[in-house]
Order: sequence, then C-alpha cells, then structure tokens
Amino acid sequence: MTTTLSFDAAELVARLRNTFASGRTRAIEWRKEQLRALHTMLEAREADFAGALAVDLGKSRAEAYITEVGFVRNDVHEALTHLDTWIKPERVHAPMATQPARAWIQRDPLGVALVIAPWNYPLQLSLAPIVGAIAAGNCAVLKPSELAPATSATLARTIGEFLDSDAITVVEGAVEETQALLAQRWDKIFYTGNGRVGRVVLAAAAEHLTPVTLELGGKSPAVVDRSANVRVAGRRIAWGKYLNAGQTCIAPDYVLADASVADELTHEIQRAVRAFYGPEPQQSPDYGRIIDDRHFERLVGYLDDGTIAFGGAHDAAARYVAPTALRSVPDDAPVMTDEIFGPVLPIRTVDDVGDAIAFVNERDKPLALYVFSGDDAVAERVLAETSSGGAAVNATLFQVSVPDLPFGGVGGSGMGAYHGRASFDAFSHAKSVLRRSTRPDPPLAYPPYTAWKERLLRRLL
Repeated sequence: MTTTLSFDAAELVARLRNTFASGRTRAIEWRKEQLRALHTMLEAREADFAGALAVDLGKSRAEAYITEVGFVRNDVHEALTHLDTWIKPERVHAPMATQPARAWIQRDPLGVALVIAPWNYPLQLSLAPIVGAIAAGNCAVLKPSELAPATSATLARTIGEFLDSDAITVVEGAVEETQALLAQRWDKIFYTGNGRVGRVVLAAAAEHLTPVTLELGGKSPAVVDRSANVRVAGRRIAWGKYLNAGQTCIAPDYVLADASVADELTHEIQRAVRAFYGPEPQQSPDYGRIIDDRHFERLVGYLDDGTIAFGGAHDAAARYVAPTALRSVPDDAPVMTDEIFGPVLPIRTVDDVGDAIAFVNERDKPLALYVFSGDDAVAERVLAETSSGGAAVNATLFQVSVPDLPFGGVGGSGMGAYHGRASFDAFSHAKSVLRRSTRPDPPLAYPPYTAWKERLLRRLL
C-alpha cells in the first residue's frame, strides 16, 4: 500500500528558504519577538501541554512543569537575557603582518534547520533546540515523535498559533515523513534519539555535507565509593533513575558500588522509592508509565537478567513497570549491554574505585557519569580517568539544569552540544573576518621578494 504524504517536503523547505533569504530572521528584534512568543505560549498553554504529557507518559502536572515546560521557559529566559552579548562580534588580535587591519568573529545563522525530537521528554527535547535555532536567527522545521502523539499534536497546534509560521513550523508523522524530510538539503540537522537512527540521520546529512548535532544515549554509570554518604546517594540515584519511569537518556543506567556499601545502598534506594511513590508505586500520581507496548515488553524481558532486589511488578494493560533493582547480574546479560531506558536498575559490586573505572572504560563512552564519594581525590580520579559527555559528583541529572554547562555526548553517546550559549553556537557559524585599510598599502608582502624583504618578513611572521 502506498501512503501519500500530507506535505511536500521540498516545497516546505523552499518556503522556509525564501523566508530566510528575505533577511527577517536575522534581525535581533525578530529573534527576541519569537522567543517572547514562545515563552508566552508555554505560559498560556501550560495546561494543554501538561494534559498531553499525562496522556503520552503518565506525567504528573508537577513533573511536566519541572522537566518540560519550566525547563524550556528557563532556556528562553537565558537566551533573551544574553542574546545581545552572544550576537555581538568578538574582536581578536590582528598581528603586525596584517596591519593596518581589524579582525573579528561574527556569528551568522546557518539557514534552515531540521530538529528531530524523541518521545521521552517530547516537549523539552522539541523546544529546547528550537530556542537555539531562533536565537541564532534561523528558520526551522520541528519533527516531534509520533510515539508521543498527544504532545506532537499540541505542539503542532500551538506553534502555529504563536510563532512565525513562515519561519518555524511543525511536521507530524512517522518514519515516512522523517525520511522525506531527511531527503532534503538542510543547513543544520539536530537529532535526539538512539544511536541506530542517529547513524541513519548522519548518513542522510552526509549527502549534502550538512552539519549535525546528535544527542544520543548510552549506559550512564553511577559509581558509589566506600566513602560516600550512602543514604543521600541512594535517594539521589533513585530520583534520577525512576523519574519519568526511567525513560531519561541521562538516567543512571547501572550502579557500580563498592562491595562494602552495596547492600546498604540497595536498601537506601528501595527506601527512597517507598518515600517517593509509596508502598504501591502504581497508585502514585508521581510515577509515570512506559511509552508503548513494545518498550514495555522489552523492559519486562530484563527482569530475568538478575536477582530482583526489589520491585519487579508489572501490568501490561497499564504499561506499568515498578521501580526495580537487580543484583547478581552477569556482565553479558542484555540489561548490562543494552541501554535500559526504563525503571530497571542493575547494581553491580566492585572491589574499589579502580575496578569501577576499568569497568566503565571497557565500554562505550556514556552520555553522563555520576560519582558519589566523600573523598574529593576519589571523585577527581574518576572524572580524570573516564570519558563521558557530562558528569556530576554526588548528584544525578542536575548537570542539565545549569545553562552555562554545554550538554552533549562523546563517541557513541553523541556529537555536538547545546543548552544556553551552546544552543546559540550549535545553530550559528563562527565567521572569521579581517578588514584592512587600503591606505597605506606597503609593498612588503608583494613580489619580488628581495633579501631585505625576506629578512623583514621572517621577523614579522
């Protein structure tokens, strides 16, 4: 059966190119106007977005605000506060050999961008890149995830109502629509999702030598040293892991706990789960649901990969998987090789921090790394001897809430970064400019190169 697309991808890109060519998105006032409109949209339609997130992921209103609506509002505020500084040309030193001259770096918008968003934080991870695209003066197409249809529909409706539709637009749909978009020539592609699709995106971008930011995932470890405050570590790991039912790209994917504290840590994580969600997490309004049946079945399959320390309950009709911890998990079990992306947490014991570092370094570089330790030297050693997109000491997830910290992966966990100034830079080209005066025009640089000229040039260059 042949499916007819509801839009003409080539015509859509051409329309946005015409808008960009008109120059109106370059104007700083247009950028600020669109950012203010985006902030107004989030404020005026907060209830609509919260309702959509509840339908798609079972998110509570508070969680929807903290992790989605409020997060993007903060991004918008950051951009509005600093845009005048970000856009200002940066003067650099022009050496003697170039004089009389001035040199500077100016940030130009790239043009027309494509943003492909995932389903796990379908509002935040759609709009946060759009903030950067607007701030940098670009036109953009947003492709939300079809796995979060309520949020996708709400985004399409509200963006069309509040933003300049000739510059910022939404395309809904699934694989066919995404393929049609990827077949076009873009000036920037920003993709958040898994590595398998990331490779598809990168291959499509290569056809036109399009710059790409890939925000992928990976298995983010939490290292718990024997000197850690185990009770606090347990609470913070539990919060970072089971938020959004574990469907967070930087959630702790597994724990490497010093053997002397592993049992106590498991107990503290369990105690935190009970404090957060009560004795029956399925009844808690603050505990989310798995996005669809396929992911539910995948997660249930991991429950046999180790000994269940707590949790393990699941309900297919409700797409519910309880906050769960596994012990005695073999290193080659699927739960230790796949990115879990759900509320199942393997807890593995290590002899010491050196053992933990070796374990992490034998695997792909993670998007995030967490280390819990009361010894600064231990924490510094873990940070120095491992590689990850980002890291936090005695915390989980909070690193993404700091606007001045670029967020991105390394190696298999992604390329490029965004948030705050990094979002502006992700959608800008740093153009190097030199301007020389026409007077005087010394003959030193021009042939013929006499011995005297050569001696002088060697001193100047």
